[in-house]
Amino acid sequence: MIVVTGATGGLGGATVEHLLQRMPADRIGVSVRDVSKARHLADRGVRVRQGSYEEPATLRDSFAGAEQVLVVSGNDPAADLVGLHRNAVEAAVEAGVQRIVYTSQQGAVPGNPYPPSEFHIATEAILAESGVAWTALRNGAYGPLDQVLGPWRSTGEIVRPADGPVPYTDRADIAEATAVVLAGDRTLDGPVNLTAPTAVTFDDLAEIASGVAGRPVRRVVVDDETWVAGQIASGVPEQVARLILTWHRAARAGCFAQAGPLLGELLGREPRSAADRLADRTAA
Repeated sequence: MIVVTGATGGLGGATVEHLLQRMPADRIGVSVRDVSKARHLADRGVRVRQGSYEEPATLRDSFAGAEQVLVVSGNDPAADLVGLHRNAVEAAVEAGVQRIVYTSQQGAVPGNPYPPSEFHIATEAILAESGVAWTALRNGAYGPLDQVLGPWRSTGEIVRPADGPVPYTDRADIAEATAVVLAGDRTLDGPVNLTAPTAVTFDDLAEIASGVAGRPVRRVVVDDETWVAGQIASGVPEQVARLILTWHRAARAGCFAQAGPLLGELLGREPRSAADRLADRTAA
């Protein structure tokens, strides 16, 4: 059995849907905070059990009988994510799981100025010490591109701080590839990058956006503090703006520049490109 945590979230839920296309529902389990939100999965034959990273006893129950567990990383910046992930890893080990697959982040290496990389690094270390086979899928940035680029469709400008190359990746592609890995189509050990095959800059994206929009889209580089001030003025909390700024700085330092072919190999097709995503406004 394969158990997926966070199965009512975007990535976890999409991964379960792809697993259902690959194997019988009774070989799939989910560990969720609120079982009522997973009723649609239970109705299709998926084993649904309540499990929370804050309550290790519930995790041991929800992981029981699993050969593999997908530990979807938390995203609450105020939480002790390393401690919560440790709870999940230890519960999986106690449940006798043979492999743990973890959703990490591209660029999860020392020296990355983007703070979330730190808890991914720490979680990967916990996995390495667990005594169980493990895979860390270092996923490329998969947020909506329109969110990354700002209101370029209305302004004709991408106004952001200096950046660097990033292989912006489609979340749907990552979910499908994660299901491929869990289904055992290919064994991957340790940390691996799961990204779009090509890294692009905001200059590249401005050119792509121009083609999509059929009119010029200009890239405008702004000073870091000027950009933060503008974000605050538009209603973004300063703490959030400064966190996003660290991501830009990490890109600028080349922390996300490495792209590779693995995602396409797992999918058996070319992953969706930035041009594909910008052309599809519903999934940009």
